[in-house]
Amino acid sequence: MAASTTSSYRDVYAGWKADPEAFWGEAAQAIDWYTPPEHVFDAKAGIFGRWFVGATCNVCHNALDRHVATRGDQAAMIYDSPMTGEVATYTYRQMRDEVAALAGVLRGMGVEKGDRVIVYMPMIPQAVFAMLACARIGAVHSVVFGGFAANELATRIEDARPKVVLSASCGLEPGRVVAYKPLLDRAIELSDHKPDGCLVFQRPQAQADLVPGRDRDWSAAVAAAKAEGALADCVPVAATDPLYVLYTSGTTGKPKGVVRDCGGYMVALAWSMKALYGMAPGEVYWCASDVGWVVGHSYIVYGPLIAGCTTILYEGKPVGTPDPGAFWRVIADHGATTLFTAPTALRAIKKEDPRAEHLARYDLSKFRALFLAGERADPATVEWAEEILGVPVIDHWWQTETGWAIAGNPIGLGALPVKHGSPTVPMPGYDVRIVDEGGREVGPDTMGSIVIRLPLPPGCLPTLWHADDRFRSSYLETYPGYYNTSDAGFVDADGYLFIMGRTDDIINVAGHRLSTGGMEEVLAGHPAVAECAVIGIKDSLKGEVPCGFVVLKAGVDRSPIEIEKELVGLVREKIGPVAAFKLAMTVGRLPKTRSGKILRGTMKKIADGDTWSMPATIDDPAILDEIAGELRKRGYAQG
Repeated sequence: MAASTTSSYRDVYAGWKADPEAFWGEAAQAIDWYTPPEHVFDAKAGIFGRWFVGATCNVCHNALDRHVATRGDQAAMIYDSPMTGEVATYTYRQMRDEVAALAGVLRGMGVEKGDRVIVYMPMIPQAVFAMLACARIGAVHSVVFGGFAANELATRIEDARPKVVLSASCGLEPGRVVAYKPLLDRAIELSDHKPDGCLVFQRPQAQADLVPGRDRDWSAAVAAAKAEGALADCVPVAATDPLYVLYTSGTTGKPKGVVRDCGGYMVALAWSMKALYGMAPGEVYWCASDVGWVVGHSYIVYGPLIAGCTTILYEGKPVGTPDPGAFWRVIADHGATTLFTAPTALRAIKKEDPRAEHLARYDLSKFRALFLAGERADPATVEWAEEILGVPVIDHWWQTETGWAIAGNPIGLGALPVKHGSPTVPMPGYDVRIVDEGGREVGPDTMGSIVIRLPLPPGCLPTLWHADDRFRSSYLETYPGYYNTSDAGFVDADGYLFIMGRTDDIINVAGHRLSTGGMEEVLAGHPAVAECAVIGIKDSLKGEVPCGFVVLKAGVDRSPIEIEKELVGLVREKIGPVAAFKLAMTVGRLPKTRSGKILRGTMKKIADGDTWSMPATIDDPAILDEIAGELRKRGYAQG
């Protein structure tokens, strides 16, 4: 990628460091406030301080209403569903009207400011309307990934204690219809907390049975609200009030409810849309994620709309809906300038269409940048994407907890040179340090734990839902004065950050701390490998030894045994004998969450013969049996 010679990043970052309050105070001018903040930052408030204390605002007003006067007839959202063949466009004015009507329905169901509402929806426009309708009246939404198991949904209902649940009759997967309502009914049955009511959107692919006295038909209720003029206005809330709670899997089995506040989140998103993603109002932005994940919250719904862009809501897959050209079709059809997706989506496309023959059918002349996040972007995948697309391919790194990028390459400030394997540099607001196990800072190119000096910037979690002590113990106690990312990596001499994996992805081979991410990088560089995962398996002699699982590209006709031998040789050559890498095994596919993260921890437990439970977020449980079978053939997973 050609880097800009005029990037202002260093100056901007230095300016933030010199005066964080002035920096964020200026960034806050991109947001409409009912009452301006008394303090940009109040160090005495909250657990590590709070942003924009004393201010009042409304997120829905900033995402929709304020744009109606200036860009009311511009497309706010394009819904594109290869699952149903439907494409629909909603202008800012139409979105505002839909959301105001739905907010009126919620009001009629007794939902008030501060009440929680669970959203259990597929990727349809009503899911976005639901989130914005909650924000409009000051209710706190908690989106649960559509189709999540009943017991998982029940734990979230119990923790959030919603007044109302918003759902749909079904979700659509290639070749099957997933009925949501039986899962919702079972979850409510399992939960000690019972919501007052449910609003259910009936999709033509499956009709749900409504429970009399509790469930209402979505379309009928919204139509009635419109007919009666029962539309809800935006309700001012404190900048520090919660906008949403988003649950992320916790190590104890009880999910952690990440809290996002209103004011700081809007300021961070507005800054990032322009400075990091280089977006201008009126341009088309596509985040190919799901509204159930943090990426969907920030960059399908709130970020693009706050910035006055057009967002794309895609109900489909990177391959199989109908082919590996699906992403290129969406970009071409809607004139998207920017795509944000997970590396796993690109690997799926590359596996099915390694020569990018499908790409040739589409005009991507408006397309100018591809952003990747959600897991490590292996250099082989990044290089392939750069080669076929001819645009910057930008890895960036963040977490559910932070809500927006910790590190990235801010193309809106002028792109920096790319280093494959690095998400580039910390964004303003993040003072990133690398420390050893004792919390001492280490020098360049030295692996350690990645921590962020407090306070965290606007947009990051102020705490966990009703769990301040758990917030402190999970994130702040290991390294006092710092937020512990639980990721491992290093910073090079140029200040570029390299994320090598979760701290539990660092394996200890005969006393040497080695990164499984580094080994995966080597395996992914082999021309026959589509994707891979490396885990550490217990070893009586060395403590742990690495084991690589590889999926071969479509059309590879060489013997897997031959390729496995080459892979062992490659790791020995690139990392050294110290890696003790002797086991590569070819598998048909890797077990992943629905958002595309490889379930390395579960694979390790299976390999070690430890007891394990089926992860709630798994995409296809059958894959774990396939992995276990392959391990048993090699003498592992015997516990």
